[in-house]
Amino acid sequence: MNYTLKNFLHNLLLDSMSSDDNDDVIPVITTDPEEELLPEDMPDELPILAVRNTVLFPGVVLPITVSRKKSVRLVRKAHKGDKTIGVVAQLNTNSDDPSSEDLYSIGTMAKILKMLVLPDGNTTIIIQGQSRFKIEEITQEDPYLTARVSYCKDTFPNKKSKEVKALVQSLKDAAAKMLKLNPEIPQEAQVALDNIDSPSFLTHFLSSNLNVDVAQKQKLLEVNDGVERGTQLLEIMLREIQLLELKQEIHTKVHTDIDQQQRDYFLRQQIKVLQDELGQEGPDQEIERFRERATKKKWPEQVAKHFNKEIERLARLNPQAAEYPVAVNYIEFLLDLPWNEQTKDNFNLKRTKKILDADHYGLEKVKERILEYLAVLKLKKDMKAPILCLYGPPGVGKTSLGRSIATALGRNYVRMSLGGVRDEAEIRGHRRTYVGAMPGKIISQIKKVGSSNPVIILDEIDKLASDFRGDPSSALLEVLDPEQNHTFMDNYLDVEYDLSKVLFIATANSLDTIQPALRDRMEIIELTGYTMEEKTEIAKRHLVPKQVKDHGLEEEDVKMPKATIQKVIEDYTRESGVRSLERKIGRLVRNTAKLKAMEEKYTPSIKPEDVVKILGPETFDKEIYQDIDTAGVVTGLAWTSVGGDILFIESILSKGKGKLTLSGQLGDVMKESAMTALSYLRAHAELLDIDYRIFEQYDLHIHFPEGAVPKDGPSAGIAIFTSIASVFTQRKVKPRLAMTGEITLRGKVLPVGGIKEKILAAKRAGITDIILCQKNKKDISEIPDQYIKGLTIHYVDRVDDVIKIALLKQKVKYPLNLKVTEDNKKVDADY
Repeated sequence: MNYTLKNFLHNLLLDSMSSDDNDDVIPVITTDPEEELLPEDMPDELPILAVRNTVLFPGVVLPITVSRKKSVRLVRKAHKGDKTIGVVAQLNTNSDDPSSEDLYSIGTMAKILKMLVLPDGNTTIIIQGQSRFKIEEITQEDPYLTARVSYCKDTFPNKKSKEVKALVQSLKDAAAKMLKLNPEIPQEAQVALDNIDSPSFLTHFLSSNLNVDVAQKQKLLEVNDGVERGTQLLEIMLREIQLLELKQEIHTKVHTDIDQQQRDYFLRQQIKVLQDELGQEGPDQEIERFRERATKKKWPEQVAKHFNKEIERLARLNPQAAEYPVAVNYIEFLLDLPWNEQTKDNFNLKRTKKILDADHYGLEKVKERILEYLAVLKLKKDMKAPILCLYGPPGVGKTSLGRSIATALGRNYVRMSLGGVRDEAEIRGHRRTYVGAMPGKIISQIKKVGSSNPVIILDEIDKLASDFRGDPSSALLEVLDPEQNHTFMDNYLDVEYDLSKVLFIATANSLDTIQPALRDRMEIIELTGYTMEEKTEIAKRHLVPKQVKDHGLEEEDVKMPKATIQKVIEDYTRESGVRSLERKIGRLVRNTAKLKAMEEKYTPSIKPEDVVKILGPETFDKEIYQDIDTAGVVTGLAWTSVGGDILFIESILSKGKGKLTLSGQLGDVMKESAMTALSYLRAHAELLDIDYRIFEQYDLHIHFPEGAVPKDGPSAGIAIFTSIASVFTQRKVKPRLAMTGEITLRGKVLPVGGIKEKILAAKRAGITDIILCQKNKKDISEIPDQYIKGLTIHYVDRVDDVIKIALLKQKVKYPLNLKVTEDNKKVDADY
């Protein structure tokens, strides 16, 4: 095939040039010349042209630009002669004057088809590969390299064989796939491939066009077996196809992403224009609105700087980015917080007292403490809010008291239930780096109420728990410390917030489970259980009207006399608070509501006898004083979680060896009180005319009735002593007498607690005389006069005084005649 300049220029536009000076090769398609060569056309000695970065294959036409002096001399001389040269790839591409050691041993004989002298002085030749040769010996180095060569013959089998056909088809399929994957190669190349019939030329042509390094092309050139060369070529092409597929996949993905970004950009611009036309708010308007709101905030300078930093960051964010809504939510949270925004306190103390009295009956200590706080705040104008902890049994009004305090102060009211809270982040919040981060409950509630000085009720603070997520009670240490909470740091907020204006009121049923450091930060105010009289007043003033209203009735539809309420309290409830009482009253009111709804005849007044018909049989038995003319039976006073109660103590003697037996499910403290009382009586037996030998010849059994109810505490000490003294002397106990007090081995009577509840229980049981320790006199002074009216209270310091008051001179009706024997062998007891 005659190669024309037109053909070359056409291909020159498609590929880049290659030279011995690091230029790229432009392969051009032609026929296979190996079949046309004769032995006389193949000289034994050839001038050697060293090229870099390319390998010439037989049959392939290449343009090569030469610039080295030796190469230029060689090309010009060859072009004037037979135009035959040997083209060999350089092994060492860094050498500008290559020697035999810098060249591969296998090259290709080429024919110079055309020589062009370019304007820049370089010479470009167009050559066509002819036949492969091997350098046997370098015969000349100057003025250019010449070498004696031997020619290599391809051993391609019959092209009609199935193996050759399969290989040729595989090579063409792989080449077609490469053409399809590489859009830079013109489609005319596919036509040229289809027209190649020679398997040898097909492998040479594809090998020359591979995008691989010189070493791999040289390796293909050196293979003599045509099938083996074609097989190696196919492996390289398949690898190239994989790389091209991966490259196309990456290109498609990147192109898609760029297209999507451009599409999103144009859409956002269109949305912006439409929003401007419709007067709607876009991202820029939203940021300006945030800035405008910030100018009206009264926040500290540090917070203002932090806000400006965040708003600048928001302005730089893409509105479609995932971080954008998170940043917007945070900025809105900063703006929604009531920085230095406070409600005005109402310092009308008389009005405050009326509100507290109207909402809660009793609780005088708590009301007095609140009034003291307001009085100081009114005079000083500025005071760190105290941390109050209302401690007491369930249902006594601890939580509702907080609402009344907020109403009296004119402050916003917030209630936070802490029962079962285990995560420290519930108090301090999550850091904004976490997905779904939220502020803590304290800051969230302050934002909700819109003022920085609300009344916050920390309900059930004793029921805080802890696990692997932290200890919430430790997180509360900073919140509830007046010296620290003015710089409270929430993890989500990330700037300091002043909690010193907040009035925290905690509630707890037990102090034992509150962390000591946390308990130290709070002022403990104990709320005792309500007495029956207080429960009656609470029911009349609050519970009955509330239940009547909740059940859709009018005030005149239900009348509940005081006697009815007292029966419900005594026989159907046993609690410190009034929750169960409210439920029972609700049942009574619902019965009237049912009768009214069914249009049946009913009486508005609910009498005590009607209670049994509606609520059923009495749930609890009321303890009433029993006038028993038996030695050793004494009435004590006990405090329980549901109020005060009377407690009977029974003692009896039996023949034995001085053994002491205690029964009635007693705790260790009460057992020790019984042993202390017995030891003191044995040590001072002569004061009561008791023969000391009786203690060794009789067994003593002390029993506390209602054995299923656990009992403990030292307050039954003097009652136990009186019971033992009565049974050993057989003297009668003063009727309608009850007592409470701790006893010591020295005979001292010590004060005990729960006096108010015990006094009221004694009065309900019909007791007229009560013995107390002298130091408990201060407790009596706190009890309203109407609760102790009709009671005679005896104050004592020693158990000797107790005996003088409690034991009468006369014996019981049927005294036990205790006899002792000198030899300690016979003991008789006659009645």
